[in-house]
Amino acid sequence: MFIRTIFWGLIASFVAAGAAQAQDPHRPAVGGVGSPVDAMIFYFAKGPPGACGEGCSEWIAAEGAVQFDTHKRLINILDRQEGRKLPLVINARGESNLNVAASLGRILRERGIDTIAGPTELKACRGIPESECFTLKRLGGPLIGVADLTAARCGLGCLLILAGGVHRSLSPDTKVVVSGRFIANRLAPNVSDERREGLTSLYGEQLRVYLRDMGVDTELLDIVDRNSELRRVTELPPSDWRRLKLVNTP
Repeated sequence: MFIRTIFWGLIASFVAAGAAQAQDPHRPAVGGVGSPVDAMIFYFAKGPPGACGEGCSEWIAAEGAVQFDTHKRLINILDRQEGRKLPLVINARGESNLNVAASLGRILRERGIDTIAGPTELKACRGIPESECFTLKRLGGPLIGVADLTAARCGLGCLLILAGGVHRSLSPDTKVVVSGRFIANRLAPNVSDERREGLTSLYGEQLRVYLRDMGVDTELLDIVDRNSELRRVTELPPSDWRRLKLVNTP
């Protein structure tokens, strides 16, 4: 199921709508053909005690849009941990490939990684252009900084990645906004109604299996389905995070 999910994610996939993000046109693409310039990257970061939450001073920063090949970059940086199990701090933005987001979650669970959401602010990036900051990040770190958990925003793609964490948490200040989803094919944009219906059913069931395996209530997808039908977004309050088992830490 895991391999099949990744395979289908390369071709046709569920995509979560996300707010448009400003991008630097000079920043090079990080993925393969068709991958946008804002495709997710990963790098090591570290800071003073508490820089990434209670008792945390080192972490892996995940930053950008979840695309068809994002799982390759996650595996690569996890393989470079030298036996450590640093937490993943997620800053997912833009439209997310939900099939791949779930694949990232499974990889994290298999590796025993904890998850939290929030942007990483780097000391070396203060006062320099985004393109120069990006070059530093692409080297993989470690870079000195702090995870700004008070500025966290977590959409559907972020939540699917978060669900893979052995211990998963969100700052009380996190803005959790759940969108709808739609079928997209990066190689052939025109998907027939019949195929769209079949893929919607297939991917929907795969995501439900994934959430059950991760210990998250599948009511989350019921909310997503309603949002898809009504073309709306839903902001989830902290009380729902616990009820839906999106977080499992005190």
